[in-house]
Amino acid sequence: MTSTQDLRVAVGLTPPKAFDTACRMVVDYLSRSLPLDAWAVTRVADGQQTMLVIADHGYGLAPGLSTAWTSSMCQYMIAGTAPRIVPDTRDVPDLARIASDAAAQGMTVGTYVGTPIVSGDGALFGTVIGMNREPVDAELVDQEPLLDLLSSLLSSVLEADTAAVDSARALERAVSDAETDALTGLLNRRGWERWLAREEERFRRFGDPASVVVFDLDGLKAVNDTEGHDAGDRHLRGCAAVLRSTIRSTDPLARLGGDEFGLVAQIGTEDTANLVERLRDALDESGVPCSIGAAPFTLAAGFPGACAEADAAMYADKRARRGGVGRTPQPRLHPPTLPTA
Repeated sequence: MTSTQDLRVAVGLTPPKAFDTACRMVVDYLSRSLPLDAWAVTRVADGQQTMLVIADHGYGLAPGLSTAWTSSMCQYMIAGTAPRIVPDTRDVPDLARIASDAAAQGMTVGTYVGTPIVSGDGALFGTVIGMNREPVDAELVDQEPLLDLLSSLLSSVLEADTAAVDSARALERAVSDAETDALTGLLNRRGWERWLAREEERFRRFGDPASVVVFDLDGLKAVNDTEGHDAGDRHLRGCAAVLRSTIRSTDPLARLGGDEFGLVAQIGTEDTANLVERLRDALDESGVPCSIGAAPFTLAAGFPGACAEADAAMYADKRARRGGVGRTPQPRLHPPTLPTA
């Protein structure tokens, strides 16, 4: 006789543990049950609302498309000044204004549906949204309890998945000697590449903001040639110490080889620009000046694209510094935009 403790649930019946999997299930279910032109789960961060998972039947939307939060209908739903279900956007002045602006850019939004996804600390993570080009029957408002249930379930999965990822990251930070640079104590290139490979899927899952920042010491060869390699090693350790003291302990920092360092700043674009200036000033004041390049992570390009863009920006900065031009403005990758969400 089999006890209940021995029973196993069939694979197809187990609940999803990954947030993106749960999002796909919810969006597909809503697309079947409440067939609007588009359903999506979005992430709200760094002043942008970005599409993470989409079921689209008329707008041509794709993951990674983004709109400014100030141009989003969801801002009024979150503030409590617009209903969560609006069968006809013309009935709500704030939504009617945004719909008019969107129509001028070729995107018609006659119906809006939105409900929040909340992180474990109660902060807004993103939204579940639905849109239709034409207004629909007022009976759609009867589906509000269903939307509340689905957004609550996504919030719960998000909290559990985030906790699991945080625990995994804590374990991964205890890197092996094979992933540590012996001179500086930072990650080496192998550790850096493994971190990027692990985190690529996680950042895509949650749509978290982040930027890659790369540094190249100015004049290390001259130090080695005139003062010896011991002085050069002290120069490298000094650079590592300045970088480590200026960034957050949870942001991965690596010596990529020779006189090059890399950082993933897990913050938004504007905060990254400010961080780069603080790092540049701290390095200059400490006598270890560096050329610096930065580029944001995007769903379209991922970490490989951000690394390539940051590297190109760093070399442009180095050429400008050698030519006496001074600091070069950092190029910024912005996600592809849509008129409204």
